[in-house]
Amino acid sequence: MWERFDEPLTLTDIADTAILSKFYFSRVFRTLTGTSPSRFLAAVRLCMAKKLLLETTVSVTDISIMVGYNSLGTFTSRFTRSVGVPPARFRLMCQLGMSATPSALRPGNPAAHRGSVHGEVYVPESPHPIRIYVAAFKESIPEGQPKSCDILEGPGSYRLIGLPDGQWSVRVAVVPKRAVASGPMVRQPLFIGAAQKPVVISGGKAVEADIMTRPPGNLDIPILLALPELDGWQPLEAALPIRSSEVTASVVPGA
Repeated sequence: MWERFDEPLTLTDIADTAILSKFYFSRVFRTLTGTSPSRFLAAVRLCMAKKLLLETTVSVTDISIMVGYNSLGTFTSRFTRSVGVPPARFRLMCQLGMSATPSALRPGNPAAHRGSVHGEVYVPESPHPIRIYVAAFKESIPEGQPKSCDILEGPGSYRLIGLPDGQWSVRVAVVPKRAVASGPMVRQPLFIGAAQKPVVISGGKAVEADIMTRPPGNLDIPILLALPELDGWQPLEAALPIRSSEVTASVVPGA
């Protein structure tokens, strides 16, 4: 999928590469990844679209074709639903070095009769300063707006509040706080993690779930949120010190 995302792949095509029937392949694939082959392929395509938006000047229309979509409207709607912003705005936000902490990524509302998840996040040693995002999603794929999110500046305790009764997928992304390149680009998180099994909230109670993180691999579902591209990156002008004598005006981009 990572190599042929631009092709009109069918489940039979993919299963044939593993020399398995499509029915058995689907069961094995879901066991290993937590989702179906078709949803994983869609996530790969959108992940590659993020890369093309940031690392090329190709138009949104051409990018939609390059990642396997025949309809610009379908591509735009799926990208917006999964990443949180339309493709063109995502590109602009990254170029401007805009923050990745909108209200959608702040901790949830502690509404009455709703439950919570808490625990510890464990992270391997890293030479980079890090920021940790812990979020609860209704689906296994980390896309769209999380129901609740906690943001940590290092390993330690997290708490997700305001979760309605039901089953939730709790996922962790550990991203570098500073840019690791000279411009905005798609960067894999340093580490990822998830609760060992879906968290079940019942009766508004609190549930404990510790999470170990590890480097990502090819079988891990791509993170489709506007992270880590919108976290830790600043345009060169913002990173350089400015002498007071050089300041003549200040311009703040509109929201």
